[in-house]
Amino acid sequence: MEPTALYQQVEDYIVRHIQDGSWPPGHRLPSEHELVSRFGMSRMTVNRALRDLVQQGRIVRVAGVGSFVAEDKPQSTLLHIASIAREVRQRGHDYRCALISAERVAAPGEIAAWLGLRSGQSVFHTVCLHLENEVPVQFEDRYVNPQVVPDFLDQDFSAVPPGEYLVQNVPFDEIEHVVDAVLPTAEQAHRLQIESSEPCLMLTRRTWTRTTPVTMVRCLHPSSRYRLGCRFDAVGNQRLG
Repeated sequence: MEPTALYQQVEDYIVRHIQDGSWPPGHRLPSEHELVSRFGMSRMTVNRALRDLVQQGRIVRVAGVGSFVAEDKPQSTLLHIASIAREVRQRGHDYRCALISAERVAAPGEIAAWLGLRSGQSVFHTVCLHLENEVPVQFEDRYVNPQVVPDFLDQDFSAVPPGEYLVQNVPFDEIEHVVDAVLPTAEQAHRLQIESSEPCLMLTRRTWTRTTPVTMVRCLHPSSRYRLGCRFDAVGNQRLG
């Protein structure tokens, strides 16, 4: 990938904090002066980054007051990348991610096409299981583009699951979600501790950063243990939990 432009470095810094939830809607951003000092860039460069984020609808600027994370707009959770760890913990339950495998592999034809790579080109592949109170609730099968995240496999996924790591470190500007009703494979049924005849929901997600594919992941949920949906208040703000 080409070197990131200076103003995009500022955008990425702000977007990462918004995406990982550390800067929630209404949170006041560092001032232009603070960003100039942090990045060692001109005020004009920082100002361009903030203008871009306003146009994207990610932040709002109030003259004489500062810049703030924009409020959520009404939309389904399928238009967000939900954190299963956060969802589980918000219910007051214990969460654990069990890493099954993490390796560099030759991309199968379908995966290569989905990630914009050549068939057989090297990709990162992780498989993990998400558990709520030690009950499996999601089987995750993920492929990651090494050109975007070259140090992906160097991470400690027992501390931060693969999906959480990507959200915290790779700004995304496009998401695709597809949901299918499927039956689990024998391995998936074994890992999820369910019968092979139990219906499951398969959420397939792809994300992009500046038109470059980042990851393709399939998340399999037993239908008896998980639902996809959301709740809104009267003015359209999404409620979590």
